[in-house]
Amino acid sequence: MKPLQDLAVDLAAGKTTSRDLVEGCLAAIDASPEGERAFVAVHSDRARVTADAIDTLRKAGAPLSPYAGIPMSVKDLYGVKGEVSAAGSKVLRDNAPEAEDCPTIARCRQAGFVFIGRTNMTEFAYSGLGLNPHNGTPRSPWDRETGRIPGGSSSGSAVSVADGMAAVTLGTDTGGSCRIPAAFCGITGYKPSAYRVPLGGIVPLSFSLDSAGPLGQSVDCCSIVDGILSGEGAATPEPLDMRSLTFAIPQTLVMDGLDETVAATFDLTVARLRDAGATVVEVPFTELGDIPAANAKGGFAAAEAYAWHKDLLAARGAEYDPRVGGRILKGGEQSAADYIGTLTERNRLIAAANRTTTPFDAVITPTVAIVPPAIAEVDDDDAYGPVNILCLRNTLVWNFLDRCSISLPCHRAGDAPVGLMLTGERGGDAKLLRVAKTVEGLLAQGI
Repeated sequence: MKPLQDLAVDLAAGKTTSRDLVEGCLAAIDASPEGERAFVAVHSDRARVTADAIDTLRKAGAPLSPYAGIPMSVKDLYGVKGEVSAAGSKVLRDNAPEAEDCPTIARCRQAGFVFIGRTNMTEFAYSGLGLNPHNGTPRSPWDRETGRIPGGSSSGSAVSVADGMAAVTLGTDTGGSCRIPAAFCGITGYKPSAYRVPLGGIVPLSFSLDSAGPLGQSVDCCSIVDGILSGEGAATPEPLDMRSLTFAIPQTLVMDGLDETVAATFDLTVARLRDAGATVVEVPFTELGDIPAANAKGGFAAAEAYAWHKDLLAARGAEYDPRVGGRILKGGEQSAADYIGTLTERNRLIAAANRTTTPFDAVITPTVAIVPPAIAEVDDDDAYGPVNILCLRNTLVWNFLDRCSISLPCHRAGDAPVGLMLTGERGGDAKLLRVAKTVEGLLAQGI
């Protein structure tokens, strides 16, 4: 499916209709076995009715958002009026439907997006792999015959966009859950500065780290939806002069243990940036090496998830994915002193990291250290934990440091998917999106 700005032009020119776009998405969902794995609910009839109403208004010349009528999928933890927010779990499936839209959904509805369905996810958003034993696991678009993980936790969201089942989608990102699946599925995923987008009405994982962001075909797609979610207004960023940009590559933690494909693809991308006139500097960035120790007892995610889940776990713990429930339970082992220590260390590291990154337009690293492994390889208790930690390693440091961050596909067409992650300053979203648009233009010349 085309990017949002192209779909908006086609709708305005009468080259397509909302109903046509909706039918195309529904056909894509029906045509692939990934449809039933990527979605936990598909709202066919409701989407058709909404699309027809928007088409009637547009034909009558009513003032509409440029994006009115474009199909959007929604991760299964956003509160949508009349729908149950199960968060990929069994234990919330019988909850009452939401009485009203959460703020982010209300903003998307006001912009005219057509909600095509709710997407599958890691249970309670607590893993970077994307496996879900209750609903099944959608496969990455790459090497479907083998069946490779889509990345998590916004697994179905990423697959829905990559497979043309939605034009754009809503995800969340606590430790990488927009960027990891974007990297593994060959699309773009954005983690905004957390304070910019309201989180009310979204099932939480960690209120200290959660952020709500889009996944789409391009930087423009993510920027448009981010502007709507934040209330700042939909906009597409203007690219900058590549020769004016300076990038930092940290030499601590995030470049360790890259697989051969990721390392080679990243090196080629860095060479292309330098050839295009950008300055790329290797920096120690030793602060990153202190983050794993700060999170050694589970960090904010485990402690804050346990506070939310403890009663539910006591009553229905056997119905949780054991790999998720077990990690949440570890949050109960933290003391108040442990939690306060993590908070204090976070504040120290944020201040130190801010000093390190001030001279640079963005920090660049591979989004994930490895290409997506086979589902069969990680659906094992011994392999699951180490691979999950590795997949989350490069992304979660930026949640801990309270930054905005984006993943762009940087691999060549047909190759294993590799994401290039660009990270900006807290609140530096507008600049980061301009930098990302600049880099995306360069990458597109060789993809």
